[in-house]
Amino acid sequence: MDYVKLGNTGMDVSRICLGCMSFGVAGQWHAPWVLDEERARPIIKKALELGINFFDTANVYSRGTSEEIIGRILKDYASRDEIVIATKVHGQMHEGPNGAGLSRKAIMSEIDKSLKRLGTDYVDLYQIHRWDYGTPIEETMEALHDIVKVGKARYIGASAMYAWQFQKALHVAEKHGWTRFVSMQNHYNLMYREEEREMLPLCKEEKIGVIPYSPLASGRLIRDWSETTHRSETDQIQKSKYDATADTDRFVIERVATIAEKRGVPRIYIALAWLLQKEPVTAPIIGATKISHLEDAVGAISIKLSAEEIVYLEETYVPHHIVGHK
Repeated sequence: MDYVKLGNTGMDVSRICLGCMSFGVAGQWHAPWVLDEERARPIIKKALELGINFFDTANVYSRGTSEEIIGRILKDYASRDEIVIATKVHGQMHEGPNGAGLSRKAIMSEIDKSLKRLGTDYVDLYQIHRWDYGTPIEETMEALHDIVKVGKARYIGASAMYAWQFQKALHVAEKHGWTRFVSMQNHYNLMYREEEREMLPLCKEEKIGVIPYSPLASGRLIRDWSETTHRSETDQIQKSKYDATADTDRFVIERVATIAEKRGVPRIYIALAWLLQKEPVTAPIIGATKISHLEDAVGAISIKLSAEEIVYLEETYVPHHIVGHK
């Protein structure tokens, strides 16, 4: 396993991050395909054995049960000082007023609930899951700063927003002397490259670590065109991200398959190798429901694509509508 600094921090993270949306209690929130604790345990254990030290979840994943599961399992297999735990805040956690968003009230409440579910005194990275249009960014940034200062989070990050919003948040933090975001968790893969227009250049300039979600386009990049899975048939979020552009995305998928066949490697090696060679990507967030998913993801680290292969992979891409920012 290779390790790199997360953005402009001194914290080392593995080049592969394990996304934990796949773990939880089925029927909670939106994921009928999630794995319960018994089935999640060998996957998380294997991730640690492979050298993965970076684990990403969110309070809203399976309504908190993802945090509960990974908290218990990580405590059994790893020293707290050796692992990096990231979680998020924003989504609807209870009905009625103040059940969601990035108000000071919501943030202060949700960090304590996340820490309790995770069974830890602090998280390494606390991220805002989306932009809150109903709360002044000054309120959000000051609340996040206070959480860092009392030791409940080591660093803060953001996810899925427009570049102007991210720049505004960075400016507000700098203006007031508050803690700055160190990472951006955005939607980025060979099938969806709209982040290359503004967000990635901004992150590079500001020394922000990029930890892309959906690096394999929910598995579509590495499957035959006609192949489906239980998740692809039931995951409505996946459908909303990729169904509308399926006809044009097909050409990108075919090129991944072509290079993988020529090299004699799994398609995941090619899709992830492309992402790992893009600046300023730190660690793609991989969802895994099988141990083989982890082994293949880690294997991709050793692949280096040529300039010609990168051009071949990229040249059929067509612009997409923005997906994920709201």
